[in-house]
Amino acid sequence: MYIPDTRIKTKLSSIIIPCKNEGPNVKMTVDSILEASSCDDPEIIAIDDGSNDGCCNFLKKDDYSRVRLITSPGVGAARARNLGAAASRGEYLVFCDAHITVPEGWLDCLLENFDDNDVDGVSPAIGSLENPSAAGYGQTWNERLEVTWLPPPPDFKVAAAPLLPGGCLAVRSAAFFQVGGFDGGFIVWGHEDVELSLKLWLFGCKLYVMPSVKILHLFRKKHPYPVQMDHVYYNLLRMAYSHLSKERINKVRALIKPSGLSKTIEDRVLKAGAMKQRNYYLRRRNYDDDWFMNKFGIPF
Repeated sequence: MYIPDTRIKTKLSSIIIPCKNEGPNVKMTVDSILEASSCDDPEIIAIDDGSNDGCCNFLKKDDYSRVRLITSPGVGAARARNLGAAASRGEYLVFCDAHITVPEGWLDCLLENFDDNDVDGVSPAIGSLENPSAAGYGQTWNERLEVTWLPPPPDFKVAAAPLLPGGCLAVRSAAFFQVGGFDGGFIVWGHEDVELSLKLWLFGCKLYVMPSVKILHLFRKKHPYPVQMDHVYYNLLRMAYSHLSKERINKVRALIKPSGLSKTIEDRVLKAGAMKQRNYYLRRRNYDDDWFMNKFGIPF
């Protein structure tokens, strides 16, 4: 449920890149980050989570000695990120997808936000590699708990955002470990970043988007590894049981009912300890989900 912070910490930042069958995208991402960073900072950790395409083999070359490579046997997106966090040493953790490019100065600009003690997490604007002028500025949920991109905040200034996209988000390591990181009970892929954002807000942390920094993200038409809707629905219902009211859990049940898998998925979620996690979170959090939905005008 909670992952202990047993790391040897330093003041540096740690960039954590989960990878699975990313082909040449990993090299594109790592090269971009290295080109935009100094010799010593940041620490860069790549997690090869059971890839079968050799996408991380290039990291074994001397040219990439700055990048630490961790291998895992296909534990899923959430746990792969947690493995990288547990191996990191940084005061700030920067989670990046393995299919992005970054501009010069991006990291320093993002981390400057943490000079304000009110900031626990921050994301840049996320643009499209195929259409760089198209960008989102943090995310929110609609009436069906679907993620939607936000427009730029007023005056293009740093602003609070309900959900930070997993493509690139920076968080204080103390806050990350305080809330237990990404949900280690999630499977394969789906809802990792939104669950972490919701959890951070409910635990009293504050998240922001910095519109003046934009990274470019490859929005793929399909995953490079099998992702089934029951994986996504499982994580959605686990998130609901962990954080949402009984009325909203019922709404999530209704959303997944047309799949015909709702009873099987719910049985698996409950068998995996969702109620125990729920009770633990409800005892520790600062706010409830009504507060969160009202604060950001989310109609769910």
